[in-house]
Amino acid sequence: MALEKQDRRLKIRRRIRKNVKGSAEAPRLSVFRSNKHIFAQVIDDISGITLASASSLSKEISDKKDINKTEQAKLVGELIAKKSIEKGIAIVVFDRGGFLYHGRVKSLADAAREGGLKF
Repeated sequence: MALEKQDRRLKIRRRIRKNVKGSAEAPRLSVFRSNKHIFAQVIDDISGITLASASSLSKEISDKKDINKTEQAKLVGELIAKKSIEKGIAIVVFDRGGFLYHGRVKSLADAAREGGLKF
């Protein structure tokens, strides 16, 4: 029996998380994509704390009307890069969370790279 879409994503996510670990020097940039919104967090897995976060629900992005979800993801990537750089974080490890690296996830990652994050 084939896996459902969510189960498949969770299986991929567990496989990725076995290898991707965030530290104080290179925290993990975690991406979650829902049907309506996209979220990004910079996480130090050793301490178990979130260092920076951004989402399409934040005031700067949700005020903008008439933009599609890919453009929202690009704005979230720019925002997370800006917040991370302000906190002195320049190098991160990218965690796509089991989502395919295209569309909104790729748009967020490219915008974060343009914003100054290295991964």
